[in-house]
Amino acid sequence: MKNVLTLILAGGKGTRLEPLTRDRAKPAVPFGGAYRIIDFTLSNCINSNLRRILVATQYRAASLDRHINQGWSFLTRELNEFVEVLSPQQRIDDQWYQGTADAVYQNIYTIEQHDADYILILSGDHIYKMDYSDMIRAHAETGAVCTIASLPVELKYSDQFGAIQTDESLRITGFKEKPPQADPMPDDPEKFLASMGIYVFNRDFLLNLLCDDGADRDSSHDFGKDIIPSLINTHHVLAYPFRDRNTGHTNYWRDVGTLDAYYEANMDLVSVSPELDLYDQSWNIHTYFPPLPPPKTVFADTTGDNPRAGRALDSIVCAGSIISGGLVEHSLVGHDVRVNSWSEVRDSILFSGVQIGRHARVRRAIIDRGVCVPEGIEIGYDADKDRAAGLTVTESGVVAVPIGAFAGYEPPRD
Repeated sequence: MKNVLTLILAGGKGTRLEPLTRDRAKPAVPFGGAYRIIDFTLSNCINSNLRRILVATQYRAASLDRHINQGWSFLTRELNEFVEVLSPQQRIDDQWYQGTADAVYQNIYTIEQHDADYILILSGDHIYKMDYSDMIRAHAETGAVCTIASLPVELKYSDQFGAIQTDESLRITGFKEKPPQADPMPDDPEKFLASMGIYVFNRDFLLNLLCDDGADRDSSHDFGKDIIPSLINTHHVLAYPFRDRNTGHTNYWRDVGTLDAYYEANMDLVSVSPELDLYDQSWNIHTYFPPLPPPKTVFADTTGDNPRAGRALDSIVCAGSIISGGLVEHSLVGHDVRVNSWSEVRDSILFSGVQIGRHARVRRAIIDRGVCVPEGIEIGYDADKDRAAGLTVTESGVVAVPIGAFAGYEPPRD
């Protein structure tokens, strides 16, 4: 895979994930307690033996830049291995990136500096495991100019994905970007073949293509809207069927683009047999782990109706966190969290630095970094009260608590 250069597009606003994306880019949003969303794409690269990686950032990139510098600096430049952050330079245009193709085009000078036969283009905001090397080999063997990773998706999600049609050899014969109603798959009338936004291009072909598209004033400069539809009638464009790294089937791939989707994907991790296996040591998920002590629980008085006992049941608890006389059940607890006495946290996601005050009750909530939940407060039990407090409540009733909520409050430590 030394002849491959990887470009990860990580500049999306992630507006549907607000308030979690008010202060950070979507790929920098924490996931699974200890990770960031982009860690899964980056880890796929490392595990696929792809070690020349460019990350194109844009909106609210400070947190993402810091995370990559802290957690992804272990590659050796002397061996031509790197994860390099590309901030918008506006060398070609004085505007921000206008589309996914434009994000690549505006970094064309950097791409040209690296010797490569193939360019792998990825999104930094999806959760999945995939060996990209298999896809790259299929691309090279079939002689395609472009290969697109694909998977079956229910028809009701037609307007959220690029819809692909293929012949028996998986050559793409039709492509529509987010149609109101996609054409169903021949062997499954309930699903259509969707683009995952993962592309392999022949390098020189891509660079020429981007230059032509950049000069087209009528183009929206997007792979799904412009580039791919313009190719399928004149060039060999291949659909590559996604296979999950753990199961070998089309299984786990999540676009955690909404609060409800993000919440459900996290909650799956604390089930007995989660679809996404974080404990597979043959496919490690790399990240930055801060130098913190192990998590612990303290106080063990289980007598009475309201015991003061530090307990974590069916939960993920990260380093530095102390469950101090409170209950955590079916939840994800990030780094350096404190759950104080007689409090309850159920079915929730606590980001790093969160403090839960005594006698507080939290249910079906996502609490952002550093929030101090006041003593005795209830979150997730009355949607009207939560909205009145300035919190975001989703259609399914998940409550998102932003950075800075309950400003000025600091619960006393047990």
